Amino acid sequence: MLSADDPLPLRPERVLIAGVSGSGKTTLAGRIGDAWGLQHVEIDALFHGPNWTPRPEFLDDVRAFAAEDRWVTEWQYTSKGTDEILTPRAQLAVWLDYPYRVVRSRLIRRTLARGILQRELWNGNREKGPWNLLNRDPEQNILRWQTKTLRTWEERMPTISERFPHLTIVRLRHPRETEKWLRAQADASGASTAPPKRRSRDR
Repeated sequence: MLSADDPLPLRPERVLIAGVSGSGKTTLAGRIGDAWGLQHVEIDALFHGPNWTPRPEFLDDVRAFAAEDRWVTEWQYTSKGTDEILTPRAQLAVWLDYPYRVVRSRLIRRTLARGILQRELWNGNREKGPWNLLNRDPEQNILRWQTKTLRTWEERMPTISERFPHLTIVRLRHPRETEKWLRAQADASGASTAPPKRRSRDR
């Protein structure tokens, strides 16, 4: 497993971004896609149909883009079957393993902003209002879901390394490390990895 200081063994063409909710997977995926010329497929948009209903075509859509040569996406919905489709094809996984205080504060800000402003997310769906943070069901309350899944990647990564030895994994432990790593990739390639002027709240 590589750190922010380690050079990549190759320029990857298919990338997964792992991390708990609130770590910044989608924002980083977009930045990597822009820098390396990869198609960014936001996997939430494939999963959620109108009224937050799971789309029956989800896995077919995942198979379709996974078969392409160049992409970056968030490593999610593994319990729905994405692991067997995406992981064998991916060349690089970037694991955002940030401190709890970082991901918690990010997720609270994002959830409140979306709930108050009622921004459209995917397929007409909008975040439920702030009162939903009182819901005790992790399937309905994103903060409780974050708590429930906080150690998921820490538990899974050793097994993933064994099952998919072809996959290069970079573990980034703080947003500062992520910026350092992005700068190193830019220096190696000459491509800009600067953050967008208006950054959406991370997933």
